Amino acid sequence: MATGDTNVKITNGALILLGSDEITSFTDGSDAAKMASQLYPDVKNMALGLYDWSFALKKKTLARSATAPINEWTYSYPLPADILTKVPQAVYNSTSTGVSPITAYEIYDSSIYTGATTIVIDYLSTETTEASMPSYFVQLLKYMMAWHLAEPVTDQAAKAKYWQGVAVGEPHENMRGGFFRQAAQMDGRGRPSKTFSDKEFSLYYVRNI
Repeated sequence: MATGDTNVKITNGALILLGSDEITSFTDGSDAAKMASQLYPDVKNMALGLYDWSFALKKKTLARSATAPINEWTYSYPLPADILTKVPQAVYNSTSTGVSPITAYEIYDSSIYTGATTIVIDYLSTETTEASMPSYFVQLLKYMMAWHLAEPVTDQAAKAKYWQGVAVGEPHENMRGGFFRQAAQMDGRGRPSKTFSDKEFSLYYVRNI
C-alpha cells in the first residue's frame, strides 16, 4: 500500500500534473481546494467502481430481515450501508469456501430478495481509505483527478481530454484502457481468476458500469 497517502496528497499529485499550485487542505480557501473538495469523493468512488479491486472488496454474511417480503421471494436481506455500487460483486447461499455464486435473487430498495436461507456477498466498500490503497491505484486516482480538475483549473478542455486518455484510455476503449488497464492487471496478479483478456475486460465494463 502507498503509506502516507491522503485525499489532499493525491489531489496535489494531480495538481502538479496540471502545473498548478498545490493546496494545503480542502478548506484552505483556494479555488483549487474548493473544486477538489467537491470532485474528489465522486472521482474516488468512480475509480473504485471500475473493477473488483482486491483492497476494496469485503465479504459479509447478511442478516435476514424479520419482515417477510410482500413479493414472490421468501426472505429479504438488507445490503450493508457501506456497499459502493448498491450491487454486490457476487452472491452466495453458503458460508463454505469454493461454492459458486447464485443467480436466484433480485435487489429492491437496498435489499436482496431470495429463497436462500443464508446469504453471503462480496462487495466493494465505500469505507476504503487512502492508506489501504496500493501505489498503482493511487497513481490511477491521481490521473483521474487530473482529468476532472483539468478544465476547471486550467480552462483547457484539451488537457481534460489528454488526462482522460492517460487515466482510462480513449472513448472507444470504454474506460478500460490507459493506466486503468495496467492497474487492474497488477491488482489481478494475486487472483488469477481476475486476470482478464481484452474481450473479458469489455464484458466486465458493460456489466458493472
